Amino acid sequence: MFDYRTFATRKLVALAPKYLPFADVATPDLPLSRLLRLSLFQVTVGMALVLLVGTLNRVMIVELSVPATLVAVMLALPLLFAPLRTLIGFKSDTHVSALGLRRVPYIWKGTLLQFGGFAIMPFALLVLSGYGEAVDAPRWIGYSSAGLSFLLVGAGVHMVQTVGLALATDLVRTEDQPKVVGLMYVMLLVGMVISALVFGALLETYSPGRLIQVIQGAAVVTVALNLVALWQQEPRDRARAQQMKVTPKVPFAKAWATMMRAPGMLRLLVVIGLGTFGFGMADVLLEPYGGQALGLSVASTTKLTALLAAGTLVGFGVASCALGQGANPDSYAMIGAAIGIPGFLAIIASSQGAGLALFLAGTLATGVGAGLFGHATLTAAIRHAPRDRIGLALGAWGAVQATAAGLGVASAGIVRDIIVGWQGATGTAAQTPYTFVFMVEVVFLMLAIAVLVPALAAQKKQKHTLGRRALAERNTASSNPVEVP
Repeated sequence: MFDYRTFATRKLVALAPKYLPFADVATPDLPLSRLLRLSLFQVTVGMALVLLVGTLNRVMIVELSVPATLVAVMLALPLLFAPLRTLIGFKSDTHVSALGLRRVPYIWKGTLLQFGGFAIMPFALLVLSGYGEAVDAPRWIGYSSAGLSFLLVGAGVHMVQTVGLALATDLVRTEDQPKVVGLMYVMLLVGMVISALVFGALLETYSPGRLIQVIQGAAVVTVALNLVALWQQEPRDRARAQQMKVTPKVPFAKAWATMMRAPGMLRLLVVIGLGTFGFGMADVLLEPYGGQALGLSVASTTKLTALLAAGTLVGFGVASCALGQGANPDSYAMIGAAIGIPGFLAIIASSQGAGLALFLAGTLATGVGAGLFGHATLTAAIRHAPRDRIGLALGAWGAVQATAAGLGVASAGIVRDIIVGWQGATGTAAQTPYTFVFMVEVVFLMLAIAVLVPALAAQKKQKHTLGRRALAERNTASSNPVEVP
């Protein structure tokens, strides 16, 4: 009798390395199933980002009438914790425990911070909505509690993501580290897509009570998935623990200075900051823009996050194929920024009569550009790091990226509210403040390209010089053959 299950399983295993991004990183000692289980921590991070940046930011601005400046500041509160990602990564590189565990303790601490933030958030939203007995509660309690919950969730996300990525790189060979980190980010995007679709379906009929149930469910799922992800991933190593106790401690400042002396590292961090700021300003305004300028519902604007994440996934896949074949990360970072520019221009044009289709196309294009840019800069950061300082390099990338994204979110909300204040006197259209912010993003992406162009020109010139030198050496060797006795 034909065993169709065995046949199907064999075919799926054969196809996986070819059609799944980064699946070729799996080995007999480190199967793909274990890597995918570890990547569940990225799914919880994606779920938190969708909930905070997508659903809650739209609900607080549109349904709860919270000023966009205040919402943007709340979303930017994790910015206070973002610079510490570098220190967290370094600490997880050098952490000493009796069992030899370095990464797991920090991931678990981050999980508890995420859960604590989600536990406070429902009560803050009850006060802000005036739902039930919260109708007489002072508004400042809701604002301060919401800010605290956003801060805790953001701090947990920073800690879990930084140390989780470092743990993933610990499990593979040095040459496979960019691939495994790329796989982790693909799973982040998958988590964002799935979470956006699930949240959109659950909030199809919106009510404050339903939103609170969604947040409480997210808290429980976060703890459960992170526990499954960590189970038996980092081996207990008493010998490593004993060795680390006697190893001389390298101060954080010295380790940071050593990394920054690597050629091109400072330029890379500048490019990361400019490009991330350019892509990140839209995070807090894309869904309110869809609601106010295009008249979309809460469920429809929540699904925009899925479209954006799907585009980013496409960008990651394209970057994976190219960088895996030895392409220059700087080139693909510039291509990503260049794709984002027409994407934002299409979003602007959609409210000028171009229609919803162009808005969706522009959203997808910005996602593709962000995916190319993010994967390229992440790969470049890993290539700058020695084996024993992966956590520090990932922390530096994450710190600059998160700081720039937080500044972009806060700036977008503040600029939007300032223009809305002027709008009351001038009577301008609803899309005007959003259009201005999107144009600022275009400018920052152009600045990122401007920083990359001279570096790419210098690399091309150096490559050409080395090629000519190698050719001259081969010609010299051929014209002066060595006689063999």
